[in-house]
Parts: sequence; structure tokens; C-alpha cells
Amino acid sequence: MPTEGSQVILAFRSLFSKKVFEHVKVLLLGAVLTVGKHTVCAALRFMGLEQQGCFHKYHRVLSRVNWSGLNASKILLHILIKCFVNSKDPLVFGIDETIERRRGTKIKAKGIYRDPVRSSHTHFAKCSGLRWISMMLLCKITWAKRIWALPFFTVLAPSERYCEQQGIRHKKITEWARQLIFQLYRWLPNRALIIVADSSYAVIELLGTVSPYVSFITRLRLDAALYDPAPGKEPGKRGPKRLKGARQPTLIQRLTEQSLSWQSLVIAQWYNQKDKKVLVATGTALWYHSGMPPVAIRWVLIKDEEGNKEPVALLSTHTQMSAEQIILCFIRRWSMEVTFKEVRAHLGVESQRQWSDPAIARTTPSLMALFSIVTIWANSLPKSKLLAIQPTAWYHKEQPTFSDALAAVRVQIWEQRKFCISDQQSDIIQIPRALLSELTTLLARAA
Repeated sequence: MPTEGSQVILAFRSLFSKKVFEHVKVLLLGAVLTVGKHTVCAALRFMGLEQQGCFHKYHRVLSRVNWSGLNASKILLHILIKCFVNSKDPLVFGIDETIERRRGTKIKAKGIYRDPVRSSHTHFAKCSGLRWISMMLLCKITWAKRIWALPFFTVLAPSERYCEQQGIRHKKITEWARQLIFQLYRWLPNRALIIVADSSYAVIELLGTVSPYVSFITRLRLDAALYDPAPGKEPGKRGPKRLKGARQPTLIQRLTEQSLSWQSLVIAQWYNQKDKKVLVATGTALWYHSGMPPVAIRWVLIKDEEGNKEPVALLSTHTQMSAEQIILCFIRRWSMEVTFKEVRAHLGVESQRQWSDPAIARTTPSLMALFSIVTIWANSLPKSKLLAIQPTAWYHKEQPTFSDALAAVRVQIWEQRKFCISDQQSDIIQIPRALLSELTTLLARAA
């Protein structure tokens, strides 16, 4: 095993027995080297073990061996924080769901969902698959000079039909999010935590539950009912304490107010535009809906100076945050969509073929976590290897992407395994015939 990657891999050895961990190392290295479908058999083939008779033992790591994915997520989280986050900085996490398109009668937890990739504002597409909710650390990678979303905690949210068949209560995505956030708070009780999510998680019940423990930033409806804080109870007056004060104008109404104070800001990356100039207005209020406890928020109203974009609104349950801080935290969320695309393109999510329930529940979270493991591994490599970008005539890029990091890690594994380099002749290397045959076969099958 290469020295650079051994530290992150050996950090998980406490989860497995000594014999099982040897199989885990083979599967992990094979998953990094595999091109195309990321099945167990493909990983063994890329490790040169296609003739090994006890291949079923590698399948059992995912389907039968007793190990805790929750503890693995905790270990990976602490490694990510140690590598990429300053000890004094607040931790920014993103939470979002994705659909893994899968079919088959043996895949019990699948459902019919809106396909976010093929759908648009004017077209609605459905697909059959598994819904995963993933929590990622949103941090800046110094050698990439941008924010990356690093998955460490992914759970399966079964469909409503599956829960009815099993006789269990179906949980909404907001309930899953609440459990993930509370688990994160138990892992990091002494750190300032910021959670960023899209409008699907802008639910008063969720915000009111988690706001004492984390700062939650999400989209806000322009017609949301906002109120002043509740006035103090008058002495001697009977009855329950008031929950809210006077009704405030909606954000739609505030857009036309002449008295609203607007501030000009330059956002480094707003959607696909750099150095975007926007107008920002902010304020505090209570977000209230009948039958639910009110939530104190800071709202941020964003308007395009050029008028090309529709106004949007954000909220933060941390009322002391500035408008600029809220916006900068929220735009980190967009890197999560990049991660979802990268794990499908390079790590084989949706190409695995497990049918047993334990294997299904473990394989996709493992492939998602492999994105973070590769990033940690690449971060330990010499920067000369990592920053060796190979642009083409039709694609110019200035900074390395995940494909470059994955390529650097693969080269490190191959060089460590079998390459024999002549000491005297720098232009000629000696490759064993068995290795040459194996590389030829792998390249032919990959093509």
C-alpha cells in the first residue's frame, strides 16, 4: 500500500477483524483503480485477482460482515476536519438528497421519485430508484482553490411503499435531516456548526428543533408570514404568553418599499457568474405558522442589479450573522451538485449490482465516502504531481478537479505496486511481462 494513502485507510482498521480488513484494503484500492462499472468483481479484476477462487469473501464484506457504517462516518469526519479545516473556523456542512436510479424486484426500498437530472421548470420526469440523503463537509481545498463538498455521512431513505409493506412509519426527508444533524452535533458538541440546505428543508418544524444546536441556512419563500417578536406579558394579565407580535410585510411587499435600505455587494461566484454585483437587504423576524412554534430568523433579500435574475431570499436561524456571511455560506451548497455528478462519472454510483439489503445500504455510502478518501489521499501527495494538469485543445482548466486528483492517486498506486525502473537509463523503464499483459487487458476492457 502506498505510504501516502496508508494513513487514511488504516484509520478504519478498528471497525474490522484482521482478516476482513485485508479484504477491505483490496476492495478500496480496487474501487479507486476501477474504470467503468464499480462492482466487486471489477475491483478484483483491476487488482489482478480475477483468478482467485475465494472471491465470495469480498462480496461478504458488504453483505454479511458485521461492521458499523455510523462509526466509519465518524472516523472519516474527524479526518476531514483535521486535514482541511482550521481549528478556530466554524464548520459548514451541506445536506441534500440524490436519486440512485435502480430497477429490480429484489431492491425493496426503491420508489418512484422526481428525476432531478432530467426534470426542469417546464418538464417533470420520474424515475425508479433509491433516495439517499447525504451530509457533506463544505470546505476550501487549497490546491484546488475552490470549495469542495466532501461526503462522510450518507443514509438510505426508504420509499413510502416500502415502509407500508414492512409495517414501519415512513419518515420524511426533514425527519431524516433532523436525525443526521443531531448525530453530527453529538460528534462535535464543542464546535460552531452551520448547516446549509435547499428549499426542501425550509420547514418551520425542522428549523425550530435544530436551531438551539446549529445555525441553519436555507431558502425562504417570498410570501412567508413574518412577525415582530412577541411583546412582554403585562403584569397581572391572565392567559397564555403571546407567541408573536405584529405582522411584518412580506418580502414581496418589501421589494416595492421605498424606505428599504439596500446594500451593494460583490459575490465572487454567483451561479455561473464571477464577481456578480447584487443588492442586499436584511432584517430579523419571527417565522410563524399556526400550530407550530415560531422561529427567530434573519432574512436576506437579494436582488440582481442588472435585473436578469428573479429576486431570492435566504434565512439563517443565527440572527447575528451578517448578510454577506449568510450568502457566502449558502453558495457553498452548489458544490454538492458537482460531487453528485463526480461520484457517478468516476466512482460508479448507479453501476453497482448488489441485491441484498445490507449490501445496498453499504455500497452507495462507501462510494460516496470514497470521494472524500481520494481527496484526502491526493492532499498528501507532492503538489508537483497533483498540480500536473493535462489540458486539451478543447478544454482549458487552470485548477485541478476531482478527475485530476483521482488520476494522481491511481498513478501512485500503480507505481507502488509493480513498476520496476532502471537506475541508469532515465528514458527506459523495465516493465514485467505479467504487468504489461494485465495493463493491456484492463485498457482494452476499459475502452
